[in-house]
Amino acid sequence: MKNMFRSTLPLALFVALYILAFPSVDLAQNRSILIRNASIVEGTGAPVFAGDLRIKNSKIAKVGKIKPSSNDEVIDATGLVLAPGFIDIHNHSESGLLREGTAANQVSQGITTVIVGPDGGSPFPIEDYFAKLDGKVAVNVGAFIGHATLREQVMKGDYVRKATDAEIAEMQKLLEQSMKEGAFGLSSGLEYDVGFSASTEELIALARISAKHKGIYMTHMRDEEEGMLDALREAIRIGREAKLPVQISHIKMGNRNVWGESANAIALIEETRNAGFDITADAYPYTAWASTITVLVPSRKHEDRDEIEKGLNNVGGADKVLITSHAANRAYEMRTMSDIAASKNISPVDLYIEIVKNGGAGVVCNSMNEDDVKAFYTQPWVMVSSDGGIGSRHPRGTGTFTRVLGKFVRENKWFGLEEAVRKMSAMPAARLGLKDRGLIKKGLKADLVLFDPATVIDRATFAEPQVFSIGMKAVFVNGVNVWDGGKITGQLPGKILRR
Repeated sequence: MKNMFRSTLPLALFVALYILAFPSVDLAQNRSILIRNASIVEGTGAPVFAGDLRIKNSKIAKVGKIKPSSNDEVIDATGLVLAPGFIDIHNHSESGLLREGTAANQVSQGITTVIVGPDGGSPFPIEDYFAKLDGKVAVNVGAFIGHATLREQVMKGDYVRKATDAEIAEMQKLLEQSMKEGAFGLSSGLEYDVGFSASTEELIALARISAKHKGIYMTHMRDEEEGMLDALREAIRIGREAKLPVQISHIKMGNRNVWGESANAIALIEETRNAGFDITADAYPYTAWASTITVLVPSRKHEDRDEIEKGLNNVGGADKVLITSHAANRAYEMRTMSDIAASKNISPVDLYIEIVKNGGAGVVCNSMNEDDVKAFYTQPWVMVSSDGGIGSRHPRGTGTFTRVLGKFVRENKWFGLEEAVRKMSAMPAARLGLKDRGLIKKGLKADLVLFDPATVIDRATFAEPQVFSIGMKAVFVNGVNVWDGGKITGQLPGKILRR
């Protein structure tokens, strides 16, 4: 016994010294966060209720009336709403996350999960992209594989044509690889140059690979203006023939010629859903869209003066077109086409031709109608998405989710807080098949937002698109506080999410 005591003493001493030297090891394992006196909106659309919630080991440990323990860090949430973290199913932070892992303009509006790779453009290979982000981001990240990305990989610069059967087969192989690496499905951007020439049959052939891996088809359709209904029918056909769910990206009526036509689009989707087909949509809460300047001329006749004039008139004139990026002349940026043209003493048509010849430009066009925005947003199958991201020059990148809460819920009363939260959390989670997020429920990951329903609102504008929202008090990602009292905490608890 004496010898045994002597032999175990050094080990016991080592353990004691280790605990003294690294007390955070045990404390981290036992530490919990208790949010008390919150108004809890759990995500399904069920009524708000008063209660407490404990976070432990990255998960929701308990919900209800909870007595504090000595291991709890207590947060008094009196007067605040506690909801599941917001999931942005259509996010363009691909490069932004590599630059700014803290994702301040995302978490400041309550986003805890971003899904990148929409509109046909995505990182490739996806696994390489995930490796660069792993352990270095404040938000959870998932991805779609882009149709245009696949076309560029296979067809290189020769994409203004239909793909051959051999090229489609090669794209299918790359898509198969991407799905195995965790992509949530196939995205397309058929209004843009790389995807525009693709046949419906090409898209069906690729979508079948996504379906094979239980993915979905998410599409920026060929047309969001006069040809919107035909484009919607094409998306439905792709989904039906490939046998997979369809997600319509940023559903809208994009110019003045189709204001009020949202009713026809809604009727078509309702008819399709009632027939048993799985189709949903997402939308951002603004009457201005952002894209490339060339979408103003759907015919692709970028030197045809009549076509250009028509395109500008369709969005309300050159004063409605804001240039947000133009590498050939930065002096054009954040100015309207009418202002630039006047300063150069040329017509807006001539300016358009010049810009396209010099590499094109990013634009924001204020050409939508709020009645159509409301018509889409009040549909139970439409969820919230930003179509923005880190560094976005459209205010949607920084203000989408808080704008819905402040303007659509509190001010306009289009729908209740419970429905808004469902559109931001449980609905996108279900669409993506995320079973451990999107609800306030014991055992799920503690992606949570805590906000003041009386003050929450966006402040980002077209003049200052990076101004943070107000009213978002705290944001937790996997149980770790990433936004606290109006500032980032610097913590990077985000995880890579795979289908």
